Amino acid sequence: MIKELNVLENNSPSERRPDWLRVKLPSGQKFKEVSETIRKNNLNTVCSEARCPNMGECWGAGTATFMILGDVCTRSCAFCAIKTGRPVQGLDWDEPRRVADAANKMKLKHVVLTSVNRDERKDGGAPIFAECHKVIRETIAGVTIESLIPDFRGVWDALQIVIDTPPDVLSHNLETVPRLYRSVRPQAKYERSLELLLRCKQQELRTKSGIMVGLGETREEVIELMQDCVDHKVDVLTIGQYMQPTKMHHPVVEWIHPDQFAEYKEIGEALGIEHVESGPLVRSSYHAERHL
Repeated sequence: MIKELNVLENNSPSERRPDWLRVKLPSGQKFKEVSETIRKNNLNTVCSEARCPNMGECWGAGTATFMILGDVCTRSCAFCAIKTGRPVQGLDWDEPRRVADAANKMKLKHVVLTSVNRDERKDGGAPIFAECHKVIRETIAGVTIESLIPDFRGVWDALQIVIDTPPDVLSHNLETVPRLYRSVRPQAKYERSLELLLRCKQQELRTKSGIMVGLGETREEVIELMQDCVDHKVDVLTIGQYMQPTKMHHPVVEWIHPDQFAEYKEIGEALGIEHVESGPLVRSSYHAERHL
């Protein structure tokens, strides 16, 4: 009998989570191999740090999203389970080598990077992104890379460091509709994130963003956000169900039905977004290899 997990059930709201949010428990030889490779290379993954519901599927298929710049984030977003604080260490210049080594051992052809925010640094840690891109390409022939970057507080010189040694896909998440930023993403700015995406597109990068739904947004607000993505030349958008990681985080306001996710995909692509990945368990790096 296949065991299933009602995602983060111990921290769920009072009502039972719908059946479409059940996932298989992580298991299998490939899952163990990926876990051991990450441990031996002293790396972090957003899969485990952010408690991603797709970790079993992705790791079981031999893929993972590497989280660079440490495991302490300088921001306190209400949706995120990653530790918040002030990092005590500087940049780890050996980290790109370890990421490349792990990706090579996992035989990855498409590598996904993300990071915590490092707002205590003027460069936001951008040089480590650039060095990761360089070392990964030197290590793995024919590899492609997606990097999910922070907003660097609008320090565009920091962004340019990433653009000058670019990934194949440049991703930056809007996360939610602008009305909810104050409660969900208080240290970010919606317009700043849109500007970042447009700046990357203006330098001919393939751009991608992602949002969560179920935080209290309306259907009309989601459609307006998708139009903003079209206006700012975003190529790929991911839409997934928000799931409260702990009781201390923003509550789930609504479980969005799969039919609504299907409609969002249809509307977004009709508006002009090249590809919309939309579903209850979709996360920004889910099926990332399809977004090239």
